[in-house]
Amino acid sequence: MTNKFKLIALSSAASIMALSAAAQEEVSLTVVSWGGAYTASQQRAYHEPYMAMNPNVTIINDDGSANALAGLRAQSQAGNVTWDLVDMLPSDAQLACDEGIIMEIDHDEMLAPAPDGTPASEDFLPGSLGDCFIPQILYSTILAARPGAFEGEQPDSIEDLFDLENFPGKRALQDRPGTNLEWALYADGVALEDIYDVLSTPEGVDRAFAKLDTIKDEIIFWTEGAQAPQLLADGEVAFATGYNGRMFDAIEVEGMDAAIIWDGQIVEWDGWVVPAQGDNVDAVMDYLYFATDTQRLADQAKYISYGPARASSAPLVGEHADLGIEMAPHMPSAPDNYFAPIVLDNDFWADYGDELRERFANWMLQ
Repeated sequence: MTNKFKLIALSSAASIMALSAAAQEEVSLTVVSWGGAYTASQQRAYHEPYMAMNPNVTIINDDGSANALAGLRAQSQAGNVTWDLVDMLPSDAQLACDEGIIMEIDHDEMLAPAPDGTPASEDFLPGSLGDCFIPQILYSTILAARPGAFEGEQPDSIEDLFDLENFPGKRALQDRPGTNLEWALYADGVALEDIYDVLSTPEGVDRAFAKLDTIKDEIIFWTEGAQAPQLLADGEVAFATGYNGRMFDAIEVEGMDAAIIWDGQIVEWDGWVVPAQGDNVDAVMDYLYFATDTQRLADQAKYISYGPARASSAPLVGEHADLGIEMAPHMPSAPDNYFAPIVLDNDFWADYGDELRERFANWMLQ
C-alpha cells in the first residue's frame, strides 16, 4: 500500500472513529412531565427501554408540566433553554407554537409509521396532531367521590358535585378554569354540545362563575396531579376532580376507597413538544421516534389507564403489568365510560384561555 493510500485509509478510519465517538457522547436529556403515576408510566414504558438501548443517554425527569408554558416562555426570553422535551396540553402547545418557542413537527418525516406502513399522520387518532404537538395519550379529567363520606345514596353525576344538601363536604378542584367552568355550566343545565357556545359569551362566563359560587366555601384547590387523590385518601374532601389515570392508580394500585364518576368526563389529548432553542434536538428527535411508535404507546397502557394516541396501538393494550387486570375497561374511551363526554375544545382555550385564567385566579382570591 502506498503512503498516499495509507493516509487515506488512516484518515477514513479516524473519521469513522470520530463519528462513533460522537454517536456515543454522553447526553443528558431533561424531560418535563406531570410527576406521580404518569411520569412513572413514562419512565417504565419509554425512558428505561430507551436508555437500555442507548447507554450514553441519561433522562432526567422534571415535574414542571403544570407550569410548562410559563417556564418555556421565561427560558426562551432569557435565552437559556434548559428543558429538552416537554409534556404539554394541546391548547398551551398551540400558544407556544404560535409564539415560535417550540419546534414545528413534520409528523411523517420525524415519527415512526405504523407496523403495516401507515404513515404517522394517518395512524395518530383524528384531531390529535398539532403543528408542534405529538400526542401520546387520550386521558380525561373526572370526578371521584369517597363513599364513606355519604350515607345511603352515592353521587353519580357532575350535578352532585354542586349538591351540598344531599352530598355535603369539601370539594377538591384544580386551580385553573378548565374543567371547572365546563362542569359548572353542565351542572346548571347546559347541554353537552352547547357548553362552549355558551362559555364564549360574557353571560355564559358569568353563569359559570355564579354556579361555582354556590360551592366556593367548600372548595380546596389543588395544583399538582398527585394532590387530588391524596386529599381523598386522607379524608380531607368528599369529592375531588383529577386525572383518570391518577385515580386509577390510587384506587387499583394503592387501594384507596373511592369511585370514579364518568359523567361529564373532560376528554383531552396530552403529548410532547420540543423547545425551539434546546441544545439536544437531534437526541430528542431520536428518542421521540422510539417513544411514540406503536408498541411504546401501547406499553404505557400497561402502567396507567390512559388510551394510546395511535390507532395501531389500541389492539395491543392488554393487562396491567403489575396487577394483571385487563386495562381496556379502565380507559376513558371504554363504552361504559364514554356515555356523556365533554371533548375539550382546544381552539376555545387558545382564544379565551388567558382572559379566563386571569378571571379565575382573581375569583379564587375573592
